[in-house]
Amino acid sequence: MFNHNLKLFGYKNIFNQLVKLDNNNKLPSRILLTGQEGIGKTTFSLHFINYLLSKNEEDTYNLDENKIYTNNLSFNLVKKLSHPNFYCVFRNNEKKNIDIEQIRNMNNFLNKSSFNNERKIILIDDIELLNINSSNALLKNLEESNSQNLFILTHNINKSILDTIKSRCLTFKLY
Repeated sequence: MFNHNLKLFGYKNIFNQLVKLDNNNKLPSRILLTGQEGIGKTTFSLHFINYLLSKNEEDTYNLDENKIYTNNLSFNLVKKLSHPNFYCVFRNNEKKNIDIEQIRNMNNFLNKSSFNNERKIILIDDIELLNINSSNALLKNLEESNSQNLFILTHNINKSILDTIKSRCLTFKLY
């Protein structure tokens, strides 16, 4: 599903800032990554997700080189969209927007218990593609979700999203 670079180029400062927040148990549960289209927000997200999910695995994320190992278990499960603690929402190629049914499916995922009592991670790619109904449904999830659920939202800065969604997230601008 995901075809991204295994080495993260740039963004080392922001990545290290998020790692530090995580190490200090202060990582916000709602992160908005915003920037121009095509600069690597999704790749950045997947690297950070791999860092979080692979902490207790044999082949953990390589922080020194900002690199994912191909034999990493979490990497392979996320790539196949089959990791039990990861859920991704993205625009279906046949549709113009992310519709409410996709957010309802995400809600079903959130209502299930997590694997190994670890945090669940939800990636919503291109949040600006949410229609008004799916935006409102997401807003409800952002407001009512517990701290064991981590939302990572990517946003093309050239398109608008609801201010109420922005206000629920800690924003990191990628350049």
